[in-house]
Amino acid sequence: MEEHSVALVDDHHLVRNGLVATVNALGGYRVTIEAGHGRELVEVLAKAPPPTIAIVDLNMPVMDGYATIAWLRENRPTVLPLALTFDATEDALVKAVRAGARGFLLKNARPAVLKNALDSLMLTGYYYTDTTHDVLQRHPDMKTREEYERERILQSITPREMEFLKLVCDEDELTYGQIAQHMGVHHRTVDNFRIELFEKFHIKSKTGLVLFAMRWRLV
Repeated sequence: MEEHSVALVDDHHLVRNGLVATVNALGGYRVTIEAGHGRELVEVLAKAPPPTIAIVDLNMPVMDGYATIAWLRENRPTVLPLALTFDATEDALVKAVRAGARGFLLKNARPAVLKNALDSLMLTGYYYTDTTHDVLQRHPDMKTREEYERERILQSITPREMEFLKLVCDEDELTYGQIAQHMGVHHRTVDNFRIELFEKFHIKSKTGLVLFAMRWRLV
C-alpha cells in the first residue's frame, strides 16, 4: 500500500508522540516530519522534501499554526494543511481557513475521524464537515473566497478536460475506454486528461475526481 507522507507540527511532545503513533497505525499514512512550531518546520523543509499533508496545531510558540499554514500556502502550495486544535470556536475555524487550512480537526477526535479527514484530503483536497460549512456560510467574505477558488479551478481546466470530467461523473459510470469513445479520441488521450487533472488538483483516483467535481459544483 502506498503511504502518504505527513508532517506533524505541535509543541506538546506527548500529544505529538501520540498523534505520530495514531497516524502511523491508520494505514496509508506515515509521519516523516515532526516539528515543535512553525519556524522549526520551515527549517526542516529547507532541506527535506515537502510532505503530502501537514497536521498543524494552531496554538504554538515562536510561529503559531495560523502563520505556519499561511507560510505553507505561499511557499509549499502542494502541501495540504489540516488545522488541529482544542479550540472549537467559530473565530478559530474561520481564521484557520483564511490562512489556508484545507480542514479543521479537534485534538480529541477519534482515530476513525482522523482517518476520514486524511482520506478526504487525499480524495478531494479538503476536509469540511457540515459544521464547518455552516460556519463558513455565515461569513460572506469566506463565501467570496470559495467562489474565487472555484473560478480559479474553472480557469485552469481546459474545455476538453471539462468534457472528460463530466463524462467521469456520468451516472452510467463509464469506463475510461467508453469515455474515449464518447469523446472520439484515443484512450491514451483520455489518460492524459486524467493525469493532468490528477496533477493539477492533487487527486489520486476516479472517485476523487467525482468528489472534487461535486465539491466545486463543476458538473
